[in-house]
Amino acid sequence: MPPLSPRALLAPAAALILALAALPALAADDADAPKGATVTVLTAAKSCFAAIVEVSGTIIAREENSVRPERQGLKVSEIMADAGDTVSAGQMLARLTLPEGGTANVTAPIAGVIGSSSAVIGAMAGGKGEALFSIIVRSEFDLVGLVPVQSLNKIAVGQTARIRIVGAGEVDGRVRRIAPTVEPQVQLGQVFIGVVGNRRLLLNSSGRALIKTGQSCNIAVPLTAVLYGPAGTVVQVVRRARIETRRIDVGLMQGGQVEIREGLAEGDIVVARAGALLREGDPVRPVNASAEAK
Repeated sequence: MPPLSPRALLAPAAALILALAALPALAADDADAPKGATVTVLTAAKSCFAAIVEVSGTIIAREENSVRPERQGLKVSEIMADAGDTVSAGQMLARLTLPEGGTANVTAPIAGVIGSSSAVIGAMAGGKGEALFSIIVRSEFDLVGLVPVQSLNKIAVGQTARIRIVGAGEVDGRVRRIAPTVEPQVQLGQVFIGVVGNRRLLLNSSGRALIKTGQSCNIAVPLTAVLYGPAGTVVQVVRRARIETRRIDVGLMQGGQVEIREGLAEGDIVVARAGALLREGDPVRPVNASAEAK
């Protein structure tokens, strides 16, 4: 067999080089190759939102009992309780000196906390005028505040509330009374919310109550997924690796989530951080939010 010529030896090598050069072009033409921007997505799911009415107001005593001696012309000789003290029924509060000699005792007619006291050693006391002590009956407090008329009809006696009081933190509450009239000039109605539990509070402290008036269960998405613009309120969803813009009707908001009453269905793939740079029909590469977090 005669030896191969140099040209014959080079022919297979040239063919191999040409084949390798063609591979990137084939990969670029691959229909399955990823296209478009990467976007973080999540699956639309149902959640329940609490309907809340906010009431700002002040802390007052639900009921107060004024304590005075039964007769005039007595002098305070000893004080055994002061404002802020918790007292029981029959507990000694002060001792008074009678004009003709001898003493008289002033006791608490009911259990509670002393809201105020005017007792001063040597001062005169009697059955008229300023009370020696004022007792907050059973240590019960209310938050009283004003609510717009449009929210007043959502409130009912017995509804629960969460009250944040300046200097005292949060306490539980319950709607106790709703005034039957409104202030005509401002169209606000008065609401009394009873503080639940035995807490020592400061009268006239400012507070804010959140009253739960009901709940609504619907599709929920993050606020970051919602776009507000001239065309209305929209979200962007991914369908077949492309952007679709959906008009939506929003409802309640809570904890960074917004209720979607119309426009989305459970299971829709929603862009978690919608943006004006994404347009209808744009190709995208969706990445699940939970996977991105990892």
